[in-house]
Amino acid sequence: MEEEVLVAAAGAVLEVTINRPAQRNAMTRAAAEAIGRAMDRLDADDDLRCAILTGAGGTFCAGMDLKGFLRGELPVDERGGFGGICTWTPNKPIIAAVDGAAFAGGFELALACDLIVANEDARFGIPEVKRGLVAAGGGAIQLPRLLPRPLAMELALTGEPIGARRARELGLVNRVTEGPAIHAARDLAQVIAANAPLAVAASKGIVRDSWLWPAEEANALQAPYVARVFESQDAREGARAFAEKRAPEWKNR
Repeated sequence: MEEEVLVAAAGAVLEVTINRPAQRNAMTRAAAEAIGRAMDRLDADDDLRCAILTGAGGTFCAGMDLKGFLRGELPVDERGGFGGICTWTPNKPIIAAVDGAAFAGGFELALACDLIVANEDARFGIPEVKRGLVAAGGGAIQLPRLLPRPLAMELALTGEPIGARRARELGLVNRVTEGPAIHAARDLAQVIAANAPLAVAASKGIVRDSWLWPAEEANALQAPYVARVFESQDAREGARAFAEKRAPEWKNR
């Protein structure tokens, strides 16, 4: 039986591919658990700097496998929720490379990543209300934080999708590409992977967590994220490399 998720390291980047093209990469519990394991590998391996999550066969993810749902299966990982990352995220960045449909849980899965690169023909939506369901994997919560409330409400109540360029205009997508999204995602991943790993992880943590911080406590709450970075060997290496006009050699220490 073919693996539902393919995982391969390409240099410093871990590429994770949902591999159910005949089912438009609809999410199963086995796939969610496999993605969760891949993210554990990402965090545990110092040679890996970030991950790309994509789908095989020209589709990112069409959401929950409804046949599995009718059998009583939910496509969740015990820790990470839908798709293995919707209620938990690794310390290192994840880039969603979206081709085709990112619908329902597939859209939520993309939103759970830190950046989104999309092919110009990609489409995003949370059509759960059309199926008697709710976008409970994060869509109904995350979209009002990322969009003006009326726009988030329209997506949630109509269930109608938007295209990649509209998603880019709204700030949901980082880059739109004419070719397969994976190529542009790899380019972006290389830029991230060239940076200091401790600083990247701390920056991700602050950006993702700080929207819940009271303004008057933000500096204090940020302190634990940055303390290790400023005391690290890599911080000194970055300064030396700049002064010596050479590329830094990061040690992740």
